[in-house]
Formats: sequence, structure tokens, C-alpha cells
Amino acid sequence: MKLASYKYKDTQSYGVITENGVIDLKKRFNNQFHDLKSFIANHDLQKLESDLTYNEIDYALSNITYLPVIVNPDKIICIGLNYDEHRIEANRAVAAQPTIFFRFANSQIGHLEDMIIPNESAKLDYEGEIAVIIGRSGRRIAEEHAYEYVAGYSCYNDGSVRDWQQHTHQWGPGKNFVGTGAFGPWMVTRGEIGDGQELTLETRLNGEVMQHATTEMLLFSIPELISYVSTFTQLEPGDVIVTGTPGGVGSKRNPAVYMKQGDVVEVEVSQIGKLINKVSKE
Repeated sequence: MKLASYKYKDTQSYGVITENGVIDLKKRFNNQFHDLKSFIANHDLQKLESDLTYNEIDYALSNITYLPVIVNPDKIICIGLNYDEHRIEANRAVAAQPTIFFRFANSQIGHLEDMIIPNESAKLDYEGEIAVIIGRSGRRIAEEHAYEYVAGYSCYNDGSVRDWQQHTHQWGPGKNFVGTGAFGPWMVTRGEIGDGQELTLETRLNGEVMQHATTEMLLFSIPELISYVSTFTQLEPGDVIVTGTPGGVGSKRNPAVYMKQGDVVEVEVSQIGKLINKVSKE
């Protein structure tokens, strides 16, 4: 099942994405749950899928504007240097624990929205990643139970303003410019993807493959990340863990490749779908 947040005309909502159109869950549940985050917190998604009537479509796909899958996550926890090829190109030592930084919700955009090159820099770089959306509250989660806390998975482009990222050893400024993090197009629920199933991630810039990897190449697996992160903070429904980017980022190429106005960047993950964004100057 594919769940997305979107706008229809001037109304923000969420629902199930099908080949034939959108089933508006906010409307079906009489506006009881304001957003997808609160809906996830209060529903068994596997049961919902079996109970849903798919022949009752509310909107055509062409009539919605995609929003970030979770528009208001309490936490966006990003993992750095989690593929060895990227660690090597970044000239960083092997780490015993995950490298972690955070994003703000207002830095995110949805599928088919423009990624924004800010006025302060021309060094906006792509980073294709797989995002994990948390479905249950949990603290100090054991690795063997980690998948029980997953609501689903999505595509993510952790767009990075490289010169601002490198101002200090703290990466936050370069990771939080408005309109630089793309999240979508939807979340595929855990029941559609086997726990531990190998997923393929590919990033393309103007049709050219820039990054290609699988989840078997992660240095810290999804259960390891959930367990580690939940040790220092309580995970809540709608929290997002962005699991890291492979090698091939633009800033480490010779010559460097940064996104420019008019570019089209795609992040595709097997079993999930394709996140597409154009690039514009602020």
C-alpha cells in the first residue's frame, strides 16, 4: 500500500495512491486525524489495507500536489557516511557508531516540487537515500524487534549545500536550507516489503546514473540504526530515519558536479518508486 500526503485544491490531506487515483483517508475517517503522522499512530496499516475498498476513488493523480510524505515529523534523523564507497570518497575513517545529523521539517519538499539552489551558494549537491518511517513509539529497541516499529519506506534526496555544510565539523547549516530535501513520492508500507529484503537505490541527474547501491552495502543496517537512535531518543510515529547516501556524490567527482537551474534529479528505490524533482534558483 502506498500512502502519501498531498494538497487537493487548497486542502491538505493524505491517502492511498493507486493506479486509478487517490483514496482520501482524511475524508474517509471524517477528519478525525489531521495528518498522515497522526493517522499512522492510530491505525494498523496492514489491517487497513485488507479492509479498504479500492474501487472508490476520490481524486485523479493529476489533481493533487504531492507534499513531503510526513509533513511535520517530530524528528528527521539523517545518517552520514553509511556506505563504504561514500566514506572512502569523503576521506573519512571507519566509525564504530553511526554518524548522525538532523534536518528540519521546513527544509523538505514533495515529489515533483522544485529543489531550490539558495542565493548564498551554487553548490547544491544530490544525495539519493532510503527513508524509514517509524510507526510505533519506542525506546531502547532491540535490533531483533526493530522492524516491528517500521511503518514503511520512501525515497529521499538529502540535497546538500556543500560549502555551508563544510563551514565547520557540524553539518547542520548545509543540510537545512529551505527546499533542499525531497521526500516522496509516497510511503510503501512495511507489509509490501519483506523485513531485511534487499532494496536497490539509484540516483540519476538529467538521465545519467550518478549513484547505484543496494541496502546490502549499508555499513549500519536498518535494525542497527533503529536500535542505536532509540537508545538516546524516544522514537515516535512519523519520525523519519534517512539511512545514508552511496558513493558518487557530485562534490567528490572530478570535476565536481553541482545541480543547476533546469536540471532534473531522480531517486529511485526498488519496491518503492521514483522521486523526481526539478532544480530551480531561489
